[in-house]
Amino acid sequence: MDKILQSVGGPDKSISVTNDGATILKSVYIDNAAAKVLVDIAKTQDEEVGDGTTSVAVLCGELLREAEKLIEQRIHPQTIIEGWRIALSTAHKALEKSARDHSQDPIKFREDLLNIARTTLSSKLMAESKDHFAELAVDAVLRLKGSNNLDHIQIIKKQGGSLKNSYLEEGYILDKHIGVGQPKRIVNAKILIANTGMDTDKIKIYGARVKVDSMEKVASIEDAEKLKMRQKRLAAVTGGEITSTFEHPELVTLGEAALIEEIMIGEDRVIRFSGVKTGQACKVLMAQAIDELAPGIPGKKSLAMEAFARALRQIPAIIADNGGYDSAELVTQLRAAHFGGHNHAGLNMANGSIGDMEALGIRESYKSKMQVLLSAAEAAEMILRVDDIVKCAPRQRQG
Repeated sequence: MDKILQSVGGPDKSISVTNDGATILKSVYIDNAAAKVLVDIAKTQDEEVGDGTTSVAVLCGELLREAEKLIEQRIHPQTIIEGWRIALSTAHKALEKSARDHSQDPIKFREDLLNIARTTLSSKLMAESKDHFAELAVDAVLRLKGSNNLDHIQIIKKQGGSLKNSYLEEGYILDKHIGVGQPKRIVNAKILIANTGMDTDKIKIYGARVKVDSMEKVASIEDAEKLKMRQKRLAAVTGGEITSTFEHPELVTLGEAALIEEIMIGEDRVIRFSGVKTGQACKVLMAQAIDELAPGIPGKKSLAMEAFARALRQIPAIIADNGGYDSAELVTQLRAAHFGGHNHAGLNMANGSIGDMEALGIRESYKSKMQVLLSAAEAAEMILRVDDIVKCAPRQRQG
């Protein structure tokens, strides 16, 4: 289900529709210290892997809900934490055992990436165009050839057309236009990338601090930072160096491009550089593994492990509820399928039944699932250790 975010302050009172957990949590006003921990883990999840923000917040909340029930049974928080750590280690091993690595087979590897991208986009607002955008995303990432530097991928947004008009440019696009009177097309170009104005090459500033008194000046500083990032990308794809002076241009490595031309995207003109040198069902599976180990753990720790497994099973239950299906019935069928050895079984939300996730092409990233598991358990453990909130005195203002 999607949520409408309505701004209550400011002159515009903007409205946006989203189902992204990190976006929702960042936008909601929160003054509770424990709730801010959930916001932080969702933000970390978004920055680390870009997906699973809702799952990590939901799992953490379910762990705390189960912990509350155990505390009411007079089980000490430290005992709960010790049981959780055993359960976390068991879940980690089960997840690692179920993971597949096709990195040595380019065809299967690309198909896995496409399935992961489609699965991720299925829950976004662009679900209808998920096949198209999955192809774009996978092709862009594969062009990095193993590099994790996503700064080399530039996204340019223009008004007009539809989402399916989006495309991946093999070269580099600079969101500028060629000056008046200059050639609109250059073949086999040599490119000098300068980080200074043509008339200010003698100016050098070290350790300067900028004080601004208006939002317009802040915007100009941000524009300068964006320009610096564009220069870095251009240097990366053309193989050139960024120079800050014109005193010795012969010592600077120039970038190269087979063709530079001005093109139209929508109603805007941009510069395209072509021929450049470079361009660089898990939750139930883990719950089952914990359920199998818990009876062999002595004492109250086994209760904590069972609570951890119940928290994991709540995620498919919530997914079924959001789809309008009977979650109790579906989760029971799903548990039976996994205990019967069908580890690829999962929820088929198209018809509200249990399906084979491998046959349906449903894939999720191992890193994303592992990050969800670790972050949720760590945050829940952190909150569980707290027995009081101490309010600090306000900071003394000088002057």
